[in-house]
Parts: sequence; structure tokens; C-alpha cells
Amino acid sequence: MPENTAITVSDVDAASIPLQRSKNIKVVVPAPDTAATPTQRIYCARVPISACTPGVAVAQVLHLARKNRSEGADVHLCNAYTLSLADQNAGYRFMLQNASLNLADGKSVAWMNKLVGVTAEGADRVRGNDLFLDVVEQGQFHGTRHYLLGSTPEVVEKLRDELLRRFPAASIVGVESPPFRPLTDDERAEQAARIRESGADIVWVGLGTPKQDRAAVELARDAGVVAVAIGAAFDFIAGNKPEAPTWMQHSGLEWVHRFSSEPRRLWRRYLFGNSRFVYAAYRYRRAQTHAKAVLETARQCRSAA
Repeated sequence: MPENTAITVSDVDAASIPLQRSKNIKVVVPAPDTAATPTQRIYCARVPISACTPGVAVAQVLHLARKNRSEGADVHLCNAYTLSLADQNAGYRFMLQNASLNLADGKSVAWMNKLVGVTAEGADRVRGNDLFLDVVEQGQFHGTRHYLLGSTPEVVEKLRDELLRRFPAASIVGVESPPFRPLTDDERAEQAARIRESGADIVWVGLGTPKQDRAAVELARDAGVVAVAIGAAFDFIAGNKPEAPTWMQHSGLEWVHRFSSEPRRLWRRYLFGNSRFVYAAYRYRRAQTHAKAVLETARQCRSAA
């Protein structure tokens, strides 16, 4: 697949609607039954990432939820750890390469995209927490129905209560905390049936990487919904874990906060995962540069012949 290919998202209303939760942030919401406009897709460590602003990411997810898609759609928040795993595992990489939408959830991924020539104005990282909250808030305008899948029963109940406290008009049609072990085929079928019967448009999946990414693909296929692999957002929004200060989020140091709060669980991810990501992104970029040079040389040789 060529680098910087175009994918489509919905047109948006000319007027942006300000977010109630932050007067300093505005997102655009998709207009119903409009044509599509292109957005840029950049390959980072062999995985296509949509280069867009956080507001356009909200519009993309809402647009997918509004479409009549019997096959569903899977959305993944890709950070350095996600892409380092994809570099090591061909099956996982293939799954992300064929996803409906991948977003840059991490400053390092956004920075790497800029190094390879992102031209979308304002394109930056898309924080999972912010995407979750913004889609739920904006979904109130469209009657979007949400299903929460993941974490523990206590956390997922707290998450539902917190979302309804912030957004009273939000429609939360189901919550579920699946067992930590792998589901049987019958259990997966029953889970998909429950989600279909709930009428959910979007299923937010918080099961940890890479389990949640595989679950999102299965739910999109089996339940015909938009399934978003949202990572640790469940714990943060429910208040189960503290978020990094804003200045750390903006400076790319959010990982330091997470590591300091859970060093025994996360040391391997950040020590080896981040290094692997940088190497994979550099290796892929170098291969692209070499291939382009070879093609240019061949073109010049044909012109001189």
C-alpha cells in the first residue's frame, strides 16, 4: 500500500460546537447524510495512522457510528507500545493494517508522523481519554448509544455513573465486565448477541493491549458495531487512577507519570517497548527512503535512455 494514501471521513457542519466540558476546546460534528472528505493516512512502523486533529477524530468515530454498517468498524488508539508489539507480531500487525481507523494515541507517534511529512493542519495525538469523553458528549446531539465493556465490575459501574454525571443526556445502553480469561466460542457469541440486542452504536473496549484490539475486531464483525479499543481510559475517567498533569500530557511525558505510578507492571513496556518502537519506525522510514531513491534512479535512467 502506498504511503500517505487517502481515506474518507464525513463532511462536517460549518459551525463548530463548543464542548461543554472545556470552553477552550471545539470539535466539529458530522452533518447527517453528507458527502465524504479525505484525510491523510501515514504509515508509522508499517501501521497506517490517520493524521488528524482530535476534533476530526471525534467526527470520524461519530460518522462511523451513524453509518448503516452491518459489518461494523474497529477503531484503535495506537501508542508506542502498540506499534512495538505490531513490529514483533505479524498477525497483530496485519490486524492493525486492516483496521477501519487507527489514531495516534501518544506524542511519540504524532512526532514520528510529522517527521515523515504530515501536512494536515493541526494534526496531533488523539488521547484516548479525550476521544472517549468528546464522543460521548457530542453523541448526545445525535442519540448515539454506548456500551461499556472491560475492567472490573466496580470500575465499569463507576465509569457509567461518572459519564452520566458529566453528560446527563448520554445514552449508556449496557455495561459489562468480562472474565479475565479468554472467552469460549459460546461466550463470545452470547456477548455479541447481548450487544446487538442493546442497540449500541459504539462499544468502548477497555481490556488492555493487545487483548482489547483483538476484541474490537471480533465485536465489529460479530455485533456490527463501532468497537473502540480505548486502553486505560476506563480507570482514568472512573477515577480509579490519577491522570498525568496537563503539562506532562502536552510535553510528551505522560508515560513518565504512568511509569512512576505502576513501575513494577510497566517497566518492561516502557524500557523495551519504546526502544523497539523508535527502532521500528526508523527502520521502516529508512526502507521507504531507499525505495524512493531506487525508483528515482530508475526513472532517470529511463529518461536518459
